[in-house]
Amino acid sequence: MADKAILFDATRCTACRGCQAACKQWNENDEGEGEKTTNFGSYENPKDLSPKTWLKMEFRETERAGKVRWLFTRRACMHCTNAACVKVCPNGSLYHNELGFVAYNKDTCTGCGYCHDFCPFQVPRLARTSDLTTQGKMDKCVFCSSPGLDRIAAGLEPACVKTCPPDALEFGDRDKLVAEGRKRVTTLRTKGFGNAYLYGDKELGGLHVMYVLDDSPQAYGLIKDPQIPAAAIAWHDILKPVGWAAVGLTVVGLGLNYVIAREAKMTHDLPGKKEK
Repeated sequence: MADKAILFDATRCTACRGCQAACKQWNENDEGEGEKTTNFGSYENPKDLSPKTWLKMEFRETERAGKVRWLFTRRACMHCTNAACVKVCPNGSLYHNELGFVAYNKDTCTGCGYCHDFCPFQVPRLARTSDLTTQGKMDKCVFCSSPGLDRIAAGLEPACVKTCPPDALEFGDRDKLVAEGRKRVTTLRTKGFGNAYLYGDKELGGLHVMYVLDDSPQAYGLIKDPQIPAAAIAWHDILKPVGWAAVGLTVVGLGLNYVIAREAKMTHDLPGKKEK
């Protein structure tokens, strides 16, 4: 089955934030107490991602050829092929869906926070609580695949893509979107945008959210060459297997101890067996 992806064309985006609102509404992150925000002197709102804001549009004011222009960046989970969050998740709560994106089982999340600590893009957010009896949980974009709200399984596109007025967002087979993204970048370069770039084509093994940019990734606030932290690789390739091996040995040891103790008790209880 072909991997699915989202292609974001920053040159078409009007920053209406319809995607941001649709994400909240579809994933029921605007219900209950919601998320209180205040104006802080920016067109952006809220200030950052949170357990209730999985997608946020960022605004950057720049200058080109003596004219002021805005660069709009879609901030959300990048759904990496080589995903640090998947590597460091202790119990597999974060995993790759068969369509390639990073899915999440919130019911089994332990709230350890490793996914946020090791993510190169600092995307997953943990719901902290002052109630020590309540376990914190992580939240992030899951391609609208949450149980009971799964648009992908129903054959629909993600809510953000569905609501985008200028068609700056497109959902489909990743290989087709890569080809389309490269074509658009080539067109931009012929129009004088020498730094035009398709972000996510190769980064971290290929992202499942890609960007058509008319300037460098850095200009849009994106990491030029994102890497999985060495500690995450060590955790996945060395510490985690050693940890599971230790658990396995402990279980085996306890099992042997039980068998030996049981055997000794049975021998002690044999008829005619006398204590010395």
